[in-house]
Amino acid sequence: MKIVNTLPRAVTIKEVRVETEQVKTFVLDISVGAKPGQFVNVWIPGLDEKPFSVAMDNGSELHLAIAAVGPFSNKMHELKAGDRVGVRGPFGTRFTCKEGEHLAFLAGGYGAAPLYFFAHEAVAKACTVEFIVGARRKDLLLFTDRIEKLFSTSSALRSSLHVATNDGSAGHKGFNTEVLEEIVGKEKISCIYTVGPEIMMFKAMKLAQAKGIDAQISVERYMKCGFGICGNCCVDGLGVPTCIEGPVMPLKKVLKLRDFGSYHRDKLGKKIAF
Repeated sequence: MKIVNTLPRAVTIKEVRVETEQVKTFVLDISVGAKPGQFVNVWIPGLDEKPFSVAMDNGSELHLAIAAVGPFSNKMHELKAGDRVGVRGPFGTRFTCKEGEHLAFLAGGYGAAPLYFFAHEAVAKACTVEFIVGARRKDLLLFTDRIEKLFSTSSALRSSLHVATNDGSAGHKGFNTEVLEEIVGKEKISCIYTVGPEIMMFKAMKLAQAKGIDAQISVERYMKCGFGICGNCCVDGLGVPTCIEGPVMPLKKVLKLRDFGSYHRDKLGKKIAF
């Protein structure tokens, strides 16, 4: 354990980008050496500290795509360039792939951000990526322009972006898991990677299990400390803390979690059904 990573560092917000009506990307003036799938804890003094998946760490900047869904994230959306926050991390496990594999990425909501980060690594390893992004409607789709730009490069010409919206305003009308099912029925996929709503990821898990395809799944729980001390993010079935053993877990491990797809626990440990 690197003790320096467990202590908050004061960081300046360089830029705030409006992505959708719910999501803003905060560009922070720091690199923490994060890898795709990992998370950092962001601290607003006097308010609270919350974990967020890393949308990009390019060696000089840290990008976080944050949806306004509660008191902390709504306060984040009020911050401007020049404001400062505390950052701890990176924490947790990461996504991995091998050279030349055919991969399927399933992203729901702001799950597109960490998978976009991973897509850079995948195409650099000459992988073909079927990137599926889903949202309720067209204007809530995240990072689709950046994904298309990445795939337009010569090293990623075989990769494709697939879009699904609940209302049919863009791409497939319906759920992105339906697109995933169609793709794995036609293509020989080496591994499925998924980030987003747990019910969506649960369906992807069951599909991977039925098709005999490997999967790497981002299991999110109420992570507080980030390094396995508080035990708040332990999952039922294995009892392991997701801040260390996750958030990215292999299929064989997620299949052993009793709570996955059924419930999670709040900050007091109470079961909350999905």
